[in-house]
This record gives sequence, C-alpha cells and structure tokens, in this order.
Amino acid sequence: MIPSIPQPRGVRLIYKAYVVAFFLWLALPLVAVSVFAFNDSQFPSLPWEGFTWGWFFGDARPQIGLFHERRILSSIWTSVFVAFWVSLLAVTVGTTNAFLFNRYSFRGRGFLYVLMLLPLVVPGIVLGISILIFSSRVAGTVQDLSGLYVEALRPGLPLVIAGQFSFITTIATLVISARLIKFDRSLEEAALNLGASPLTAVRTITIPYLMPALVGAFVVAFLMSFENFNTTLMLVGSDAPLTITMFDRLKEGSTPVLNAVSLLLMVGSGVLALVMISFQRR
Repeated sequence: MIPSIPQPRGVRLIYKAYVVAFFLWLALPLVAVSVFAFNDSQFPSLPWEGFTWGWFFGDARPQIGLFHERRILSSIWTSVFVAFWVSLLAVTVGTTNAFLFNRYSFRGRGFLYVLMLLPLVVPGIVLGISILIFSSRVAGTVQDLSGLYVEALRPGLPLVIAGQFSFITTIATLVISARLIKFDRSLEEAALNLGASPLTAVRTITIPYLMPALVGAFVVAFLMSFENFNTTLMLVGSDAPLTITMFDRLKEGSTPVLNAVSLLLMVGSGVLALVMISFQRR
C-alpha cells in the first residue's frame, strides 16, 4: 500500500489487520518459547505449572539448568569459535572481493561475480554434501599417494569453517560492496596528491569509511554462522556446534532447557544487533 494514495477506509483497516497478524505470526512462537523457558514442568507445553529459574540455574534432576549442562555450554563455545573464524575470514575476503569487483575491469569479471553468488542459490545441505565428498576424495588421494592422514580434510571444525565460509563470504562481499560503491574516490586521489602511497590512502581513508559496513558484515556473518544447521550437519565431527547439539537433544525428547537456550540466543542476537546499530550511528 502506498501511503500517498488515498484508500477506502475498509481497505486501510484490512491492511492494518494484515500487518498486525503478520507481526503476531512472527512474534508468538518466540514469545511461547520464552515463556515456557520459565515453566516449572518437565515438558515445554501447557498447562502452566508455575514460575521457575530451574531451567537456567538448576543443578539437580529433573531440572538440570542451562548453566549446568556441560554438553550445551561446550557446544556454545564451539559455535562461538567457529563463528568468529568464519566471520573474520568472510570479512577479510569479502573486503578484497568488494575492491576487486568495484575497482577493476578484467576479462571474465561477470562470470567470476556470478560464481561468487552461486553458493547463495545452492541449498545448504547440497553444499555441505558436495564439500564433504570433495574433501574426502582429496584426503583419500593424499593418503594413498603419500600415506599422510590430513585431519583438516576430514569431518570436523576445520571443514565446518570452510563450508560456512564458502557461502557467508558472499553475504559479506555484498554488504561491503554496497558501501564501497558510494565512496568518493577523489578523497583517495587527494591523499595521493599529498604524497601518500596507494596502500596508505586505502588504510587511512577508505577503510575508516568502510568500517560501519565491516562491522555490520562481521555481525551478520557471525549470526549466520552461529545458527547454521544444514551445511554444518554434513561436515561436523566429534565437536558439535550448538545447532547440532540441540538437534540431537530434540531427538531424545524436548525439555524446557532447550527453550532456555533459545531465549539466550534471542537475547544475544538482539544485543549484537543493537551494538551494530549503535556503531553505525556513531
């Protein structure tokens, strides 16, 4: 609906009702998860048995809280480790990609750009299977020829990082490119005229200008890596990130501790989003 075009009162009411219903559809599952994280029951469902902090801080059965679940806490730190390295690599490579596609013209540039976008349209589980098959073939060939067992090419955290990096880098590239396009290159030219080297001009002028986009790309990459499931499921080894651990726990039977984990993730994601918005405003 275009606000500047007059609409009948009935149409406006229907549009407002649609907007309210849409946001309720998005918010109600999150609210339900948050509420049942405090339900004094072994099952995350009605009826309401009373308020409790046990699913966060409980240390005795049947209420073993989130902060006493060693397996979940370990998987959270594993996810943080993976997300940090994926984000760092994605922002680094994404920055170089942004300069490559915005500053240079060369033969095959269009094909290379499409190739960069390809991981976005490939289903995550297909991407994970493809990387697993390729790395296993390479590892097997290396072992047959040299007798070396290459751990990094077997299912595990290095392969999880590589798999997530393969598509999250595309997102980081697009975020950084969107800001680099708006940059006035005459500022760099002025620095060069004043005696700065090309690297110094980029480091002191262009990179500070790109900093909001770099921080935004890092946060987006971190969150995408942290919540990734499809690709990670195909590449994970013995050290499982949080999404895989929650999936395994769900197969055993859901308990409100998973609601507590979900609430913690929602709060953490909200804090990161607020940090990113605050940084960009500054």
